[in-house]
Amino acid sequence: MRIPPLLSVLLAVTVLALGGCAGFVERPAVPPVTPSPALVKVEAPPDLTDDLDLPSLLRALDESLAYYRERGDKRVFCLPEVCYTGEEMASGLRLFKEIMTSPASEEERRRAIRQRFDFYRAAGRDGRGEVIFTGYFEPILAGSLERTERFRYPLYGVPPETVTVRLGLFNPKYGRERITGRLAGREVVPHYSRREIDTGKALAGRGLEIAWTDDPVALFFLHIQGSGILRLPDGSLLRVGYAGANGRPFRGLTGMMVQRGLLGENEKSYRRLKAYLEDNPATREELMNYNESYVFFRVVPEGPLGALGRVVVAHRSIATDLDLFPPGALALVRLHKPLFDERGEIASWRPFSRFVLNHDAGGAIKGPGRVDLFCGTGPEGEMVAGSLNERGELYFLVGKREGGEGS
Repeated sequence: MRIPPLLSVLLAVTVLALGGCAGFVERPAVPPVTPSPALVKVEAPPDLTDDLDLPSLLRALDESLAYYRERGDKRVFCLPEVCYTGEEMASGLRLFKEIMTSPASEEERRRAIRQRFDFYRAAGRDGRGEVIFTGYFEPILAGSLERTERFRYPLYGVPPETVTVRLGLFNPKYGRERITGRLAGREVVPHYSRREIDTGKALAGRGLEIAWTDDPVALFFLHIQGSGILRLPDGSLLRVGYAGANGRPFRGLTGMMVQRGLLGENEKSYRRLKAYLEDNPATREELMNYNESYVFFRVVPEGPLGALGRVVVAHRSIATDLDLFPPGALALVRLHKPLFDERGEIASWRPFSRFVLNHDAGGAIKGPGRVDLFCGTGPEGEMVAGSLNERGELYFLVGKREGGEGS
C-alpha cells in the first residue's frame, strides 16, 4: 500500500514517539464495538439446546469473565438500540452460569434464557444471516531450541523494528484501520514478506529465532493457526503463541491452486492442500510464498491464547471480526458438524446448536459472515478443523437490564 506523503510524516512522528517501546509487540488492543448493521436484534431462535458438556462451557465462560475483569470492565459495548458496560456484559455471563448450573429442567433453563436475554443475530455475508464457519486447531510439531541439520526451519520472535500504527488517531475518517510495518531509518515501510523472510533470509542471523522445526509445511500451517506446541528432543513440550505479524495480506492458497490447475474444484480442502504441499517439495516454497502474511511467535506458559489474551477452549471458543462483534460475549451457533468413521473419513454430517464465547480473531476472519471455531489440539483437532467449511447462523446473547432493555 502506498502511503500519501502527509500520512508518511504522521506515521514517522508516531513511530518516533513509540521508539522506546520496540521489542515484544502484543496483538493490537481490541477497540470498542460501535453499532453496526453486522448485528440485528431478533427473537430467540427456537432451538437453544447445547450439544456439549457443561464443564467446557463453564471454563469458556470463566475465561470471558476474566477478560472483562482484567481488561474490559471499563469499556462500552454498543449493539443495535443499546450500549452495555463491561460490567453489564460480565453480569450477563454470571446470570447465564447461574441458569446453566441450576437444578431446573432443561426446558426451564431454556425458558429462563429466553426471558432474561436479548438476542442479536449476525447479519452474515448476505445480510440475511448466512455465516460461513471454518475451524482452526493447535498443531503439535517436532521442534528444537537449537538449529541442527534436521531442525533448520525457524520460528521467529517479533523483530524490534516492527510497528503498528492506528490511523484513526490522526484522522477520524480512518476509523479503526491499522497498518503494521517496520521502521527503516525515520520512515515506516512495508514489513518483510514471507518470501523475503523464508527465501531471502531477511531475518536470519539476528538472534530472533525462538525455536526450530523440521517440517516447513507444518510450520506454514502453524503460521495460519497462530499457536502450537513443539515436542522437543528430550520429550518436553514448548508452547508458542502469536506475538505479532508482518501486516501483509493473508491470501489462501486453495483458490489460486485451483486456478492454476494444481487442485480440482472439488479438492478445495485443507487435507488436499496439505497433501499437495507435502508431496511436491520442489514447488511448495514458491506456493507458500503466495501468502505474504507472516506470524511472529513467543513462548507462552499456557494456551493456546486468543486475541483477548485468554486461553481458548476447545469447541467453545470462536474467532470473529472483533471490530464488528463484542469481544468476550456469549453466542449461540447453529450449523452442521462432521461425524467420522474408524478410518478418520467423514461418515455423515449432523446439525447442532452450541453456546460459545467470542475469544479470538483471525487474519482471514473479516466481516459479519465469517466465524472460526477452535477445534482443539493435535491430530483430533486437526481432523475436525480441516473438514469444517459450513454455512450456519450466529447469535449473540446479552442479559436484559432490570426493568427493561434501556438504551
